[in-house]
Amino acid sequence: MAKVLIATEKPFSKAAVEGITKILTEKGHEVSKLEKYTDPAQLLEAVADAEAIIIRSDKITADVIAHAPKLKLVVRAGAGYDNVDLEAATAKGIVVENTPGQNANAVAELVMGMMVYKARNFFDGSTGKELRGKKIGLHGFGAVARCVAPIAKGFGMDVYAYDIPQVPDSVFEAAGVTRITDVPELYKTCDYVSLHFPALPNLIKSVNYELLSNLPKNGCLINAARAEVVDEDGIVEMFEKREDFVYLADVAPKNKAEIAEKFPGRFFFTPKKAGAQTAEANANAGFAAARQICDYFETGSTKFQVNK
Repeated sequence: MAKVLIATEKPFSKAAVEGITKILTEKGHEVSKLEKYTDPAQLLEAVADAEAIIIRSDKITADVIAHAPKLKLVVRAGAGYDNVDLEAATAKGIVVENTPGQNANAVAELVMGMMVYKARNFFDGSTGKELRGKKIGLHGFGAVARCVAPIAKGFGMDVYAYDIPQVPDSVFEAAGVTRITDVPELYKTCDYVSLHFPALPNLIKSVNYELLSNLPKNGCLINAARAEVVDEDGIVEMFEKREDFVYLADVAPKNKAEIAEKFPGRFFFTPKKAGAQTAEANANAGFAAARQICDYFETGSTKFQVNK
């Protein structure tokens, strides 16, 4: 069986590690752990004999891959995988997988929590507004957005969504969501727009001033996806030209200090990325990663491979 390394600068909970280890050892795999490491050199040493790795936000660079001659599989416990050098992994024949959907509910609840926080004027004691009857647009309709939709509907919101044409209409219909096929139209239609798409090269900085300017009065952008998809200069321009605009993000922009100085009371950024930071999400993603490793070595399954 395989030697599996759990490499987590920010560790899973103790209970999650125990569960991950149990799943793997019951299938005969050997488990080693590298937790709370402070020097990338520690990771280079730890991967030397690893055949599979479970990571969280840890960076699997070309250098790491070069130090891992036995490595066959990397599983990112979570949805995003931009912390893995896919080109270097592919060149070495290493399969890279993620665990889509395991963090979805946690991120969806954060999105809704930030919306409530904004609607009540950040709980400053002044008169706020209700979410009922407002329109939310989901820019991207993947796992997280599909969790946001029923919660938003429970609040009495009207839910709209955009995704690529390859996603069939039946997906939107099953969720009771109104499909919009034009991105600017989504922004024109909705009071709140929540981002749910990956930081692919063609999508970097795609949420810019031109797009944001379509938002109606008191429009609000929510970003619990990736910082890179938002044009930070465009956000500043939107703040300057639209005094009604509010930005909520689980990924603080690099120009956070400028925004805080110039536009107080019109934004909220979590202190660190917190969307998946629930006990349940951490455990679910870790358990899924362990099961995928077992499936790979037992049956050759690469169902969740992202570097095909």
